[in-house]
Amino acid sequence: MKNILKYYIIVFIIVSDFAMYAQPGDDDGGGGLEGNDPQPAPINGKLVILAITAILFVLYTYRNKKRAV
Repeated sequence: MKNILKYYIIVFIIVSDFAMYAQPGDDDGGGGLEGNDPQPAPINGKLVILAITAILFVLYTYRNKKRAV
């Protein structure tokens, strides 16, 4: 029973994450694909920070695994 509850909570968190970041629609019933789309968000501003964090995480886990052996 506890495992089912854990899976339910994980699925709920994943599904609610999609719903929280969804953009509201302005559906007028036309069904057209061409419209006023917002500008795409730039993602290259934080890639350096993400790469440094990933490298530090790998080094941290490597050191912990090396100490355990």
